[in-house]
Amino acid sequence: MNILITGATGFIGSNLVNRLIKENHNLFITIRENTLNPFDEDKIKSLFINSNNLDKSIKFFLENNIEGIIHLASFVQSGDHSIKDIEKLIDSNIKFGTYILEIAIQSNVKWMINTGTYWQNYGDSDYSPVNLYAATKQAFEDIAKYYYEIKDFKFCTLRLFDTYGKGDTRNKIFHLWNKISKSGEVLDMSPGNQIMDFSYIDDVIDAYLLLTDYLHNKSDIIENGSIYYLQSPERYSLKELSKIFEEVSGRKLNINWGKREYKKREVMNPICSNKVLPSFKHKVSIKEGIRKIIDI
Repeated sequence: MNILITGATGFIGSNLVNRLIKENHNLFITIRENTLNPFDEDKIKSLFINSNNLDKSIKFFLENNIEGIIHLASFVQSGDHSIKDIEKLIDSNIKFGTYILEIAIQSNVKWMINTGTYWQNYGDSDYSPVNLYAATKQAFEDIAKYYYEIKDFKFCTLRLFDTYGKGDTRNKIFHLWNKISKSGEVLDMSPGNQIMDFSYIDDVIDAYLLLTDYLHNKSDIIENGSIYYLQSPERYSLKELSKIFEEVSGRKLNINWGKREYKKREVMNPICSNKVLPSFKHKVSIKEGIRKIIDI
């Protein structure tokens, strides 16, 4: 397949690129302005997209016969936004994605996998954004509905919970715990009663590949506009996870529980949906995943 990936340099994107290359797909990526292609340009062509080069981008898609798109690029804001974040959130999460959609329908792209977040579902509701970031993700899904209803174009969204894996340098909880378990540093945290849902990176990539196969083969299983939640069969409170981490690593975590307050819209119980990807099952347990990231 000829597949274009946005956000290919991120943690999930780079792992996805590696897997798709191993499966002999022809890959293309988008890059930011004034940045270099981090991959071999002879093997993976890159494209910069903005409002001034949409015709050129459409030509690129047509010349390379792009069949599908996996959309990972976004500007992530984990907490409350500041005024200076608004333009980045709109540009990255709404405007850029809309350019991709416009190019896609004008160049006969057959399908697109979008990436959403469980933060679009505060309080287990069908839609209630945790923050402005989540609201922009929802806004893009609403815009996409117009495009896939006017064109023979399959669009679906994979909504992710928390992800982790070997080589992940993002400022996520397992990365922090691995660091302080070695250094002995003390970490101030919330009371730790929020329920967490983690998927190991290999499982995340498996889900994207399975959905890609469904769309490429025009499976009737996938309805246009569908949303699938990549929820894990294992869910634990943050405190319970810390005990599992200590058990697996054999190292103590020095945590001051309750030193920090919960966020204003802390997700205490992530949505539990019946909208799951058909035939998909997680393979990596939380204990096995922790072993992988701490090299045991």
